Amino acid sequence: MNTKAESTPGILDTVKLALAVVMLLGGIAGYYYFENESILLRVAGLLVAVIFGAVIAFQSLQGKNLWRFMQSSRNEIRKVIWPTRQETMQTTLTVFVFVLILGIFFWGLDWILFKVTGMLTGQGS
Repeated sequence: MNTKAESTPGILDTVKLALAVVMLLGGIAGYYYFENESILLRVAGLLVAVIFGAVIAFQSLQGKNLWRFMQSSRNEIRKVIWPTRQETMQTTLTVFVFVLILGIFFWGLDWILFKVTGMLTGQGS
């Protein structure tokens, strides 16, 4: 039995998420509003707005849950045993060979069906 109390997002979390969205929309609006300015300044302003929006969003309950999920995902990725270069190359070569074999097979099957259909319909020579 889980004795951990599940917390529900409150009004403050909603305000934080709304403020994060406003920051993001403000950054996008500023990017287009200052179209006569340097592209470097516009992109920098947009990045600052996105970063501040993300920081604000991660302060909410949903943001904290997302951060915990991302951390546990990173831990799971570290546990994965990745294939070696040799295994990757062998698997890739095997896939290419099978694709080639099946391509030739289906080309031959198509040719045979084309000839048979032509003979049955009287269009073949």
